[in-house]
Amino acid sequence: MSYALELKDLRKNFGKTEIIRGANLAVNAGERVAIIGPNGAGKSTLFNLISGRFGPTSGEILLNGQRIDHKAPYEINRMGLSRSFQITNIFPKLSVFENLRCAVLWSLGYKYTFLKFLSGLKDANELAEKYMAMIRLDKKRDLLAMNLTYAEQRALEIGITIAGGANVILLDEPTAGMSKSETSRFINLIKEVTVGKTLLTVEHDMGVVFGLADKIAVVVYGEVIAYDTPEAVRSNARVQEAYLGAHSDEDQAGAH
Repeated sequence: MSYALELKDLRKNFGKTEIIRGANLAVNAGERVAIIGPNGAGKSTLFNLISGRFGPTSGEILLNGQRIDHKAPYEINRMGLSRSFQITNIFPKLSVFENLRCAVLWSLGYKYTFLKFLSGLKDANELAEKYMAMIRLDKKRDLLAMNLTYAEQRALEIGITIAGGANVILLDEPTAGMSKSETSRFINLIKEVTVGKTLLTVEHDMGVVFGLADKIAVVVYGEVIAYDTPEAVRSNARVQEAYLGAHSDEDQAGAH
């Protein structure tokens, strides 16, 4: 069986320190998976391995059945995987519309051609408008991205992440720094814009985790110690001991 994303005995060492210690994970197409775990568990390292920022020490990473370990981030992106970051990563001096139009160009086959004026690319403009409406920033169309609120910038980054046409989306702490009301709206936005796509998110807010995820992967000391539905993970004694029951809300808020 070919999974949307699969990790096989994945390991990553930094010098003599082993951060990822034989992680295994198999994510079906269309599933929403939250990755949780205590501080220093290796969650961000896993994301960096999957997206190509780091190369693994050993093991395999497969995207839609094809190995992507040791490929460059841009190659992985072109194979159908896109990610956002903890720190908002947008073009601050371009408008909302221009940010999204940049994101759709490659997926439409324009690549690096400069033979046409962007304003004349009807399909790119229409697709950018579509994504802008999806993330509810159509009324901020011509506003420079740097002048958006924090929550709006995060929404724009998610729009950029999905606009490239990827079918596997990685979101790294998408609601960090948001108020409760912003977080609630953002969960609904993520659900809407990732319909039909495979989603992995690293998230510290347990309300977001249990409200968004179809499955939860619990990472402790570089291993996936549990991978199941939210209900099953919540009642898993090993998880309670290693993470949920052993850490205060303040500890959870600082996990990454």
